[in-house]
Amino acid sequence: MRSGNHRDIDSNLVLIGMPGVGKSTVGVLLAKRLGYDFIDSDVLIQLQEGDILQEILQRKGYLALRAIEQDVMLSLQITRTVLATGGSAVYSEPGMTQLASNGTIIYLAAPLATITERITDFESRGIARHPDQGLDAVFAERIPLYERYAEITVDATRSADELATAIACEVAQRRS
Repeated sequence: MRSGNHRDIDSNLVLIGMPGVGKSTVGVLLAKRLGYDFIDSDVLIQLQEGDILQEILQRKGYLALRAIEQDVMLSLQITRTVLATGGSAVYSEPGMTQLASNGTIIYLAAPLATITERITDFESRGIARHPDQGLDAVFAERIPLYERYAEITVDATRSADELATAIACEVAQRRS
């Protein structure tokens, strides 16, 4: 366990995981359940850049998108918020360290087969990856990073509602 005060009621819940695991969908449900705010970092990036992720990737490249994502993470000043991060947030050690300092990092884990089934728009989805990487290579590269930062790991193969309930229960147990 990390030390610090992030288990108190004002701390944040930070959802990490591969694209397609349901971070945004589960995040909204979880925030409603807990009476928290909800933020999707991909939306913040799009608002800041004035374009969708795929266009940012095409214009600036995947490394630039990751740098923008890091800047967004480092600029957040949030409390009592569920944050759905972009799938590539874990490439930023400074960003993840800051998020962990006032939040619980929750990894929504799913096997590659589930993610492949859910992502029907891999080429146009705006995933920050080397252009030559397929979904299996992105998965293999990111899983160790998700596992490294996770304080709680949950099985994301369940429905979004079941997942939000499971996370809320796990967080309540850890805070009591």
